[in-house]
Amino acid sequence: MFDRETIEEIRSRRSAWEADTIKGNLKKSPERRDVFITTSSVPVERLYTPLDVQDWDYLRDLGFPGEYPFTRGVQATMYRGKLWTMRMFAGFGTAEETNARFKYLLGHGETGLSVAFDMPTLYGYDTDDAEAEGEFGKCGVAVSSLADMETLFDGIPVDKITTSMTINGPAAIIWAMYIAAAEKRGVPRAKLGGTIQNDILKEYIAQKEYLFPPEPSMRLVVDTFEFGSRELPLWNTISISGYHIREAGATAVQELAFTLADGLAYVQAALDRGLGIDDFAPRLSFFFNAHNDFFEEIAKYRAARRIWARETKERFGARNPRSWWLRFHTQTAGCSLTAQQPENNVVRTAIQALAAVLGGTQSLHTNSMDEALALPSETAVRIALRTQQIIAHESGVTNTIDPLAGSYFLEALTNQTEREVYDYFEKIEKLGGVIKAIERGFFQRELAESASRYQREIEARERTIVGINDYVTEEPPSIPLLRMDPEGERKQRDRLARVRAERDNEAVARTLEAVRHAAQGQENLMPHFIDAVKAYATLGEICDVLREAFGLYREPAIW
Repeated sequence: MFDRETIEEIRSRRSAWEADTIKGNLKKSPERRDVFITTSSVPVERLYTPLDVQDWDYLRDLGFPGEYPFTRGVQATMYRGKLWTMRMFAGFGTAEETNARFKYLLGHGETGLSVAFDMPTLYGYDTDDAEAEGEFGKCGVAVSSLADMETLFDGIPVDKITTSMTINGPAAIIWAMYIAAAEKRGVPRAKLGGTIQNDILKEYIAQKEYLFPPEPSMRLVVDTFEFGSRELPLWNTISISGYHIREAGATAVQELAFTLADGLAYVQAALDRGLGIDDFAPRLSFFFNAHNDFFEEIAKYRAARRIWARETKERFGARNPRSWWLRFHTQTAGCSLTAQQPENNVVRTAIQALAAVLGGTQSLHTNSMDEALALPSETAVRIALRTQQIIAHESGVTNTIDPLAGSYFLEALTNQTEREVYDYFEKIEKLGGVIKAIERGFFQRELAESASRYQREIEARERTIVGINDYVTEEPPSIPLLRMDPEGERKQRDRLARVRAERDNEAVARTLEAVRHAAQGQENLMPHFIDAVKAYATLGEICDVLREAFGLYREPAIW
């Protein structure tokens, strides 16, 4: 970008600046600390200049929006053409309660739905299972059968809005319920748009909501790729998720490296099945965290697009430019929210959301200020949604594409992030790939070490968390909190009992046996799941069949 003579002149002038201007200034006003670091503990230099991006090539490394390597975004006009989807994560209690929240959000300007499921649903159990005791509706909505799914989306135009569902182990079965519920309303599956998270590898790495061993779990994921590419061309059959990896303690680089490594493993598994990369890769999507360090997060998103484009094109030979696109949803960092002074979370969320937008996200969820205390109230969730709308319509940041491109700091940080991601790729490859690395505890140890280091830095006051280790007050939180229907679990159990009493139980038995037979063989399981849920087989009944066929996974002890 700069010729050798100019670089040498800048180097000389910088040395003089440090010796004269900076040295004199430091005598009068010392810097606040000896070392400045990002949220991920990466040292930040005092000043960035062309010396930090000497090998940077505009056309090779940056290019133009909508063109390879997509550092500046996958859409040519970005938000000048279409704003990101404002997709607030919502779900609690019964399907009726969550349906009402969906309609509230849509009425206040949300443009896509995102469903949170409760813990029993995430683990493939019905509400009335002994394993579900005490967990009904606490972290999301309970969905035990097609009847719940029908209630959940009653009155919502599923052919006009897109729906994201955050579920992994039993994702294919929940997706089957969504498809069946839509078809009962006369909406063809080919018209359905949305995303199932369906990312089982990060469950073994971070969130731990796995059901089956890795191999049959990967089979289920590839079944959805295959089925979706044939039957649901508008659906994203996976959201490869770094969000939960970050929430478990990862640095920004670890979040990106482990997420992209998972994505590459899914691509390889689909290729091993015999699928063509350009048949399924355009519908792969990603899900990232937006943490507090503004520039570090933006650099992460830009590096992510560049790496994914290169790997899909050069490693896997994809020819369709849409296969090179890294499209992603972002959620602001839940782990950054504090129960102390919860109003401060509004500010944190705004900064994180702005980083996601300047990083080029396609979809965004903003956390509510009360989520360190309870599921979000209507007031809190409206403020969170309004945060996105103010960024979109009042801040001016959507008027031009990738406005921070060319910043010496940002480009240097993007390049550094990319280099460190490839260092992790090499380590994972040496361990035998993602699944072998999981089995050997590599990811788990990395997350534990980075989480521990971050906590030590807080306790040593090497980093300030407002309201936690500085600017502390003794005032208790005074914001209103959500109260769920105290009769919700009884209503849910009653509906489940009615489903079992009124359905054709012989048909249920036939469809469950078909699921068992397919699971023991090599057939794609999606058509069998759809048949079973249409007969009102429950989530727990279908998962029990799979538990028998596949077995359960128990994580080895990691020391």
